[in-house]
Amino acid sequence: MREQTAELPFRTVWDRLENAIEANGMSIVARASATAGAKSLGVEIPGNAVIMVFRADYAVRMLKASVPAGIEAPLRFYLTEDPANGRTTLAYRLPSHVFAPYGSPELDAMAVELDGIFAAIAAQTVPAE
Repeated sequence: MREQTAELPFRTVWDRLENAIEANGMSIVARASATAGAKSLGVEIPGNAVIMVFRADYAVRMLKASVPAGIEAPLRFYLTEDPANGRTTLAYRLPSHVFAPYGSPELDAMAVELDGIFAAIAAQTVPAE
């Protein structure tokens, strides 16, 4: 798992992540937020969200290489807030690690491409400190 932490508000990092995803040609497939779910129950918890990401051409390539690998899509970014220190963490699994168990050279090649895209998204989202 890759993690990058920034001294930035949770919502700022979330917005930066969504902008970086778009800027790198990927699509947001779905968003899930434990924070929003807790809020609907009247409970406040620190920022917590999963942003699910993929792209149609990668889906076609993935399924051509391995139908069972389809369970791995969409890939995910995970945001967590630590209000005690004012920091937000962006975490993700490298696509090459996610798809490695399927043993497909075509899938491995696609995953390496996605590794680069995910690294660029992360770098644009959380500035190096």
